[in-house]
Amino acid sequence: TAGIKRDIEKLYEAVPQLVNVFKIKEKIGEGKCTFSSVYLATAQLQTGYEEKVALKHLIPTSHPLRIAAELQCLTVAGGQDNVMGVKYCFRKNDHVVIVMPYLEHESFLDILNSLSFEEARQYMFNLFRALRRIHHFGIVHRDVKPSNFLYNRQLKEYALVDFGLAQGTPDTKIELLRAARSEDQQGSCSQNNPTVASGNGVSVSVTTPKQIVQQSASKAADKRPSSLSKIQIKQGRGGKEDSVHHSVQRSVFGERNFNVYSSTYQENSSTKLIKQSKMIDVSSRKLVTKKKIIPTKTASNGAARKAASGCPSNLTCNCFATDRVCSVCLSRCQQVAPRAGTPGFRAPEVLTKCPTQTTAIDMWSAGIIFLSLLSGRYPFYKASDDLTALAQIMTVRGSRETIQAAKTFGKSVLCTQVVPAQNLRTLCEKLRGTNSSCKRSQGEVPGKFANDSALPLAGDKLCAPETLGEQIQHLKSFQEGDGALEMKGTDMKGWDQVPDEAYDLLDKLLDLNPATRITAREALLHPFFKDVKL
Repeated sequence: TAGIKRDIEKLYEAVPQLVNVFKIKEKIGEGKCTFSSVYLATAQLQTGYEEKVALKHLIPTSHPLRIAAELQCLTVAGGQDNVMGVKYCFRKNDHVVIVMPYLEHESFLDILNSLSFEEARQYMFNLFRALRRIHHFGIVHRDVKPSNFLYNRQLKEYALVDFGLAQGTPDTKIELLRAARSEDQQGSCSQNNPTVASGNGVSVSVTTPKQIVQQSASKAADKRPSSLSKIQIKQGRGGKEDSVHHSVQRSVFGERNFNVYSSTYQENSSTKLIKQSKMIDVSSRKLVTKKKIIPTKTASNGAARKAASGCPSNLTCNCFATDRVCSVCLSRCQQVAPRAGTPGFRAPEVLTKCPTQTTAIDMWSAGIIFLSLLSGRYPFYKASDDLTALAQIMTVRGSRETIQAAKTFGKSVLCTQVVPAQNLRTLCEKLRGTNSSCKRSQGEVPGKFANDSALPLAGDKLCAPETLGEQIQHLKSFQEGDGALEMKGTDMKGWDQVPDEAYDLLDKLLDLNPATRITAREALLHPFFKDVKL
């Protein structure tokens, strides 16, 4: 198109060295938030052979340290074990172009329902090889998803790409990631203030235990009956797959149910307060005098913060469960924690703003990819905000389990409803349509799993009231056949014989506790891959 031609011309102008070396053919992708653009080009070699390469143009606003760190990840860890390497790098003033080998690949969505079970197993095995490689160097990718793990189906070649969001572990071997980590820590505020996020019936408040600040406000979904569960999170003692529309594909959790911040948001939704039992004794309050309450509707946040700037950090507030925010709360510093990544692939510790995040967040993302492969659904999770995403995770992994896991990384999660964990095999088989139980009568209860929880069906009394409203209702529509894949006997491709080891591995990948979540090295040794050949 004319727009792409213009972009190519501008790139030649910005980095004139490219003119004599590469012939840019087309634009083949854009990075997150258009921080970068990727082009397909050919290079004329001295041997006369024309080699295809990928040119990644980083926009001038990218931080120099981030650019250098991405390059160092590619040069140190890349080039083997399915991790993309780098061939050259060009710079002109503030424009940087990274030249990488080009791997022709298929779209994950296009091939998902044609993959055989054995292909899916090989896919996951090679993904874990790449993650083992980068984790060995102390690199946290932070954005593991299908579009960042290229797959050439014909050549059986794979490549983990895009280290633009990568971070280093405390003992990372990538010097520039260590430098970036230090800079981030110095620039971060002390994590002692509450932040409130609300969305379509879900609300969250993050606080420290010493501050008896408890805020929580939620918005009702529409005028329909119950929607999402209300969730409150507070800090405990310890401390973009892009939306894709396809004619035959629907995510298990559709965006239509979570329309906060979208064009379909209902402006007439009413504010609903969450009433909870008191967490503290009133006599223990340190602040005896009345504090000035600033209504959010009549005063700007800027003015309120200015008025509250003199509040001591140890004051306690009394605006919990009201539609106002007091000056004490407004005076506290924002809670800071890394949350970069793509919605639908973020781990629970990222969604709850846990300040200590490890390579385990990449393993969670790999688990979501595996969940899509086993269920035939992509994207599996699709939410407008972090708390809606956490509620969606609860509908599969269970609310009690989520609450218990959150305690291990210093967060307290409060949920108004009890949601049982789903049987992963039953769930995936129903969504893929490979289980005869899809044809059960609505009143029949499928087999239970170890903790005696069952997969709810319409007509099953377990469905109500212990659900997360529309999320469970939407999930049930798939379980009952609406949206389930119809697979004929000749098209099964091994999906009717998925071994228990597959779901055992999935369970370990989707471990809500990052400390016990399986590592890439452990995953490669899992019985699921016992006879996989390189």
